[in-house]
Amino acid sequence: MNEAGHEKLRQLWKKGTDFLGTEYAILGGAMSWLSESNLVSALSNAGGFGVIACGSMTPDLLSNVIEETHAKTKKPFGVNLITMHPQIDELIDATLEQNVKYVVLAGGIPTADSIKRIKDGGAKVICFSPALILAKKLIRSGADALVVEGSEAGGHIGPVSTSVLAQEILPHIKDVPVFVAGGIGRGEVMASYLQMGASGCQLGTMFVCAEESIAHENFKKMFMRSNARDAVTSVQIDKRFPVIPVRALKNAASVEFMDVQREVINKYQAGELEMEAAQLEIEHYWAGALKRAVIDGDVENGSVMAGQSVGMVKKIEPVSEIIANLLEQAAEQLA
Repeated sequence: MNEAGHEKLRQLWKKGTDFLGTEYAILGGAMSWLSESNLVSALSNAGGFGVIACGSMTPDLLSNVIEETHAKTKKPFGVNLITMHPQIDELIDATLEQNVKYVVLAGGIPTADSIKRIKDGGAKVICFSPALILAKKLIRSGADALVVEGSEAGGHIGPVSTSVLAQEILPHIKDVPVFVAGGIGRGEVMASYLQMGASGCQLGTMFVCAEESIAHENFKKMFMRSNARDAVTSVQIDKRFPVIPVRALKNAASVEFMDVQREVINKYQAGELEMEAAQLEIEHYWAGALKRAVIDGDVENGSVMAGQSVGMVKKIEPVSEIIANLLEQAAEQLA
């Protein structure tokens, strides 16, 4: 074990570990259906920071998942809430009632009201920032920490790569911890972002095939035989119906998504659907398609969301092993 490298690593991410209350500043990316009590508690118990993916859950369902997680770990963990969820206020209240001290707001720019509600309830707020100007605005609005996530990530993504975002944002944001995410698969790259000023890193794809992940065996097999270029982004076919691009492994569902968009747009043009209802129908495609793949194992007709680091996932192993390998690689690089 490279003690000098590990000591340097501890110093570099001290701001992140102090903020999270963890041994390592490694956050688990919140992945719908996957980031539930098993994977989240395994991450926190291994010294990282697990994050529950609320997705489209109701407040009652979220409360149950938080309770299950509390029963499996005494370590800190967070809850990821989607800002455009129609019950966002109730979800914030449910999270605070369960004594969760960290809320990650994703899927859009959070309102000042949401941030205030969380902070008044005694929790810290972590926000995603896809640009420097927004990072500064979010800090003014009260964000306690930021995640900058590049387009290499899996699931819903922005247009800019991780390395460019890191260069744009890290040198200019010093007052709150900034965690870098998107396409991170090895410890060496974590070390390089820490040296640039990051307080830690967030990884999702690397934990999908963990022993503790409830992903269906077919889902894990598809991950392990895929490479970076198989993780492609969905395509928007009508600018009136903006689609937040989704990165997933190529399969029949990627093609079907185009047909779904066409059908919905035809219904809208025929006057059968209002604009907002049509937009929701397009968005909902991914929620249903993801469950089909993750839980039911239908990896052809479901959505196999994956980041471009998928090519580095080659075996099923415990979360603690995945983290130990990342630490060793980072320490070697730093030494």
